Amino acid sequence: MRQGTFQWMKSMNKSMILNKIRKDGPISRAQIARETNLTPPTVSSNVKELIDQGIVEESDFGQSQGGRKPTMLIINNDAFCIIGVDAGPETIECIAANLAGRVLERSETKLELPTDNGQFLGALKSCIADCVEKVKGKDIIGIGVAMHGVVDVATGVSLYAPNLGLENIPIKEELEAAFGLEVKVENDARAMALGEYWFGQHGDLESMLAVNIGTGVGAGLIIDGKLYHGSSDLAGEIGHMTIDLHGETCECGNRGCLQTFVTGPAIARHASGIASASPLTAQGVYEQAVAGNEACIALLTEAGKAMGVGLTNLIHIVNPQKIVLGGGVSKAGKFILPAIRETIKASALTPSASRTTVEISKLGDDATLIGAITLLLVDVFEVA
Repeated sequence: MRQGTFQWMKSMNKSMILNKIRKDGPISRAQIARETNLTPPTVSSNVKELIDQGIVEESDFGQSQGGRKPTMLIINNDAFCIIGVDAGPETIECIAANLAGRVLERSETKLELPTDNGQFLGALKSCIADCVEKVKGKDIIGIGVAMHGVVDVATGVSLYAPNLGLENIPIKEELEAAFGLEVKVENDARAMALGEYWFGQHGDLESMLAVNIGTGVGAGLIIDGKLYHGSSDLAGEIGHMTIDLHGETCECGNRGCLQTFVTGPAIARHASGIASASPLTAQGVYEQAVAGNEACIALLTEAGKAMGVGLTNLIHIVNPQKIVLGGGVSKAGKFILPAIRETIKASALTPSASRTTVEISKLGDDATLIGAITLLLVDVFEVA
């Protein structure tokens, strides 16, 4: 593990060059200079440093434009690794991944609930330490933590983690002291959105909304390639969008919030009237639906309709090019996705609004973890 990796790698010119190689490599020094408006000597000197640092390497020769064949440059994806953390609410999961998002190692810790700040931080450190030990000898750039609830991104403090009943957890401060590495902390849904934007194979998008539907509902909005946080880091808390003024009381105290219709616990609660040998979990509802149980199919379809109402509201507000759904409930996409699309088509103000693409994440269960490592990759590869 190399302390300070972040600092010696990071500079405006290096980030510009690294991002160009990441997106367009193999690429020559001359092409980088032409397309970034940096001078050839600036490109050459920075590339030399990046090669010396191990993050860039020379590849095969490119096509000649009349002179000597240029040497092509690529990112050495295995030069460094990043620790990504999906923190709670029932387990802490960690991965070590390379610069291309390929998972190298994993570790997991089950949380003992109820918990307090000290116990939570202890479990967090233990899980990360286990993952770090598994990649011993590799240079680690830093640690990205995806945390549910409200996060102060600047300080890395979890201000409010509702599913754990905790407040003001100094995650960044504690982890940086424990591991001597750069730590980034972000809301889990926003982290997922960033991971989707980088690794979800969505092509060039100006705007994208990623929605995490599990025990809660959160979203991350990408605009011009950047995460949108809002004025006080609350952007994306769509689970508490009211869609029924007379609906169930939500854990936040308001009535008819979106998450009282579409989360795993909500689906299980609504299944209480379905005849079954034992109480159905959301997973049980899905399995029964797959087996042809009409009541369970109808329940998931209703959840999809409610999600469609919420997404239509968001389309009218931010009008993203694409919406990507992740989280445990998204695995029931066979049943909820048609209802979501039909609701949007019926409710959108204009035909163009109804053409917003809605699809299920291809990153699967790792979507949030991949998002957590992307928090660090953004600072390495992108110019602030």
